[in-house]
Amino acid sequence: MSDASVQPIAEGTPGLSQIERVTDAFTAPSKTFNDIKNGHKSWWLPFIIYLVLGYAFYGAINTKVGMRQVSENQIKISPKAEEQMAQLTPEQREQRMKISTSVTQGIFLASPIFLLGLGAVVSLVMWGTINFGFGGKATFGSVFVVWMYGMLPSVVKTLLGIIVIFAGGAPESFNIKNYAPTNLGAFLNPAETNAALYSLATSLDFVTIWCLVLVGIGTATIAGVKRSGGYIAAFGWWAIVVLIGVGVAAVTG
Repeated sequence: MSDASVQPIAEGTPGLSQIERVTDAFTAPSKTFNDIKNGHKSWWLPFIIYLVLGYAFYGAINTKVGMRQVSENQIKISPKAEEQMAQLTPEQREQRMKISTSVTQGIFLASPIFLLGLGAVVSLVMWGTINFGFGGKATFGSVFVVWMYGMLPSVVKTLLGIIVIFAGGAPESFNIKNYAPTNLGAFLNPAETNAALYSLATSLDFVTIWCLVLVGIGTATIAGVKRSGGYIAAFGWWAIVVLIGVGVAAVTG
């Protein structure tokens, strides 16, 4: 996809429908992001898609795995967490598990708030980077809409996660932090792999990269800069986050 492929839509051209914009995010992203650039900024449909599939995923986990099992699995794959739990009395361990299970369930139930909050933070960072770092002219609102559509490939991972759960996998092996085979880490045993290496392998996720490509294209489009600027902004911040995650895993793992 060259920079020349991003063409402005003629003034007065009707905007795409919500369904067209979602579909084009997968098949013809330039159309979606040019539509946003031309002032058509409704983002409720992708938001609803995220919520519906997110709660479907939550229901699948509750039905086939159970929230307590999810928490127990996270402890099993962390030698330090297992060591800490072993030092507690049975009553303390039970209390710790109840708290962990409640927190996990609460995060799922509050996912709309987390989704909007994360989108606002990422959009603010991308807005500042593309405007002040690359001379763009994007508005924060437009960047937020781009993020909403750019993250649509993440639904592929959610659907794969639901399929994996209902395909008959053992509840004791379910990893909430890496639930679908979309990255190298999915093929490693987290309990037997170096924590830093596992963190890096998990970060090399094709769905994440797909999303970053779309966010890069969209941000560059609405900001009126070359796509290379959008790619550098998106992948640059992602690389920083990955390195931080690997560093934390190396220290705490």
